[in-house]
Amino acid sequence: MPDDSTNTVSRRDFAALTVAAGATAVAGAAQAAEVVETDVSIKTPDGTCDAVLFHPAGKGKWPAVLVWTDALGLRPAFRDMGKRLAAEGYVVLVPNPFYRSRPAPVFTGPFDFANPTDRAKLAELRKLLTPDAVTRDGTAFLAFLDAQKVTNTKKKAGVQGYCMGGPMTMQTAAALPGRVGAGGSFHGGGLVTASPESPHLLIPKMKASFYFGVAMNDDQKEPETKDKLKAAYAAAGLPAKIEVYDGAMHGWCVPGSAVYNQPAAERAWAELLALYKGALV
Repeated sequence: MPDDSTNTVSRRDFAALTVAAGATAVAGAAQAAEVVETDVSIKTPDGTCDAVLFHPAGKGKWPAVLVWTDALGLRPAFRDMGKRLAAEGYVVLVPNPFYRSRPAPVFTGPFDFANPTDRAKLAELRKLLTPDAVTRDGTAFLAFLDAQKVTNTKKKAGVQGYCMGGPMTMQTAAALPGRVGAGGSFHGGGLVTASPESPHLLIPKMKASFYFGVAMNDDQKEPETKDKLKAAYAAAGLPAKIEVYDGAMHGWCVPGSAVYNQPAAERAWAELLALYKGALV
């Protein structure tokens, strides 16, 4: 299945990941100044999760959005993405998915997905993220968002995920069908598997509209994934747009990553905003 092995993050690349200057440049200083950013702690059935909450400055209420990170977790690149999304008029929560193990940032040095030692460290962290654990977390995170005075609970919530966050997005949408109105998966890995717990088998439980941005090299490895997703959504009678991004490699949406593709990332961002505008009502 598609995974992070398509990326190799060198020391220089990791430095770029941590500063994520590209995202800040895109968002703009003016937008950043209009967003309130707060580090928060969230009680879950499994412990206390560190996370960051964003919302527009000033008085008002806005739709909630939960962001599931990729395998490198909560770090400045995802803070910038959360801030940018909040500037569009959303209350955004970006949690540390590995809170059961340690607070963010989980990785503080160079990380090479091709290095067996590095991959073993990540595997140890990820094994705690079972489907049941993700369901518990997603439920707790959206409950936290809904408890915020700035959240418009009369409007549906959005959920988006990157890489390993793609399946988590689907799991959350299935767990809270009455709350989640839209989901976005970008270079998601493991969306369709042979396991009885495969995320695509959860589609009949959802009520959300979905967008899937598929990396070109992921599609080359598993061309059947997009077809099975399309068939499952059609059978469930749910709207879903599934696109392969030619020339975009696994991980292309995250600013600062070794394979960041700004034109393709901006196209994916525009698709996400269009999805939310139409579905979070």
